Amino acid sequence: MSNELPTVATARLLEGARYEVMPTASIADAVTTHVPRSVAVTVTAAPGKGLGATLDLATLLAGRGYQVVPHLAARMVTGRSELEDVVARLAEAGISAVFVPGGDADPPAGDYTAALDLLQDLATIDHPFTQVGITGYPESHPTIDDDVTVQSMWDKRRYATHVVSNMTFDAEHLGTWCERIRRRGVTLPLLVGVPGPVERTKLLGMATKIGVGESLRFLRKQKSVFARIAAPGFSTDRFVSRVAALSANPALAIEGLHLFTFNQVEVVETWRQRMLEEAATARVRPPR
Repeated sequence: MSNELPTVATARLLEGARYEVMPTASIADAVTTHVPRSVAVTVTAAPGKGLGATLDLATLLAGRGYQVVPHLAARMVTGRSELEDVVARLAEAGISAVFVPGGDADPPAGDYTAALDLLQDLATIDHPFTQVGITGYPESHPTIDDDVTVQSMWDKRRYATHVVSNMTFDAEHLGTWCERIRRRGVTLPLLVGVPGPVERTKLLGMATKIGVGESLRFLRKQKSVFARIAAPGFSTDRFVSRVAALSANPALAIEGLHLFTFNQVEVVETWRQRMLEEAATARVRPPR
C-alpha cells in the first residue's frame, strides 16, 4: 500500500462524515453555528424525550438547509398509523433519509418490538427515503448475542441501503467483524461509528442533560464507552486513520464515518477540519 492511499482514504471518509446529535434545547443553534451544510446530521430518539423531540429537531434543521437523518426507533412508534403520519411529516420537510434502530423503549409503545417490524411496514408505504440505515454491532450489543445481531442484519438487509455500526474502538476487531458479516451475505455499505474527540467530563455533562431516567439508561449502556474513550491508549485520530486503511479493501465496503458528537459539535468540527488539513498537507509533502 502506498503512503498516499491511507491519506486519500482518510480525507474521503472525513469529507463525507456525518454527525450524530441528541435533541436538546441548544443543539439546533450549535449545529447552525458550527456545522457546515455539507455535513449530514443524524438526530437520535430517546424514550424519555419522545419521538416528537427527534422530529421537531430534524424538521428544524432540514429547514435550515441540512441533510438530516432522524432516528425512527421502532419501539417508540405505536404502529402503522403513526408511522404514516411520521413519513408524511418528514416528506413535507424534504427529508430523504432515516435510520431505523429497534430502540430502548421498554415496554414498546405499540405494535413494533424490533426494527424489522417497522421496516416491513415502511416498505409498503409510499415514502421519500432514498437512504434507510440499520444497525450493526462490531462491539457487541449489551443485551443481544452477536449471532442474533448478525442474523438481524441479514433479515433487514432487503429493506435498507446501508449499515451504521455502533460506537467502535478497535480497528482490528472491526475488520474481523466486517469480514464475518460479508461472509454471511450482508453486503450493504458500512458507516463506521466513531466517538468524537470529546473529553470525558463533557460526556458526563451530556448524560445529565438528557434527563435523569435517560441518563441512567445511557450510562448503563455506555459504561464501557466512557472508560475506553478516556483510556490513554485510545486516539480518535489514530483510529480514524486505521479505519481509512481498512476502507482501502473494497471487500469490506466501508464507505463512511458516523461520528458520535455527544452534542459537542464545535469540538468535533474543529477536529475534523484539522484532520482534513493534515491529510491535505501529507498529500502534497514531497517524498523523502
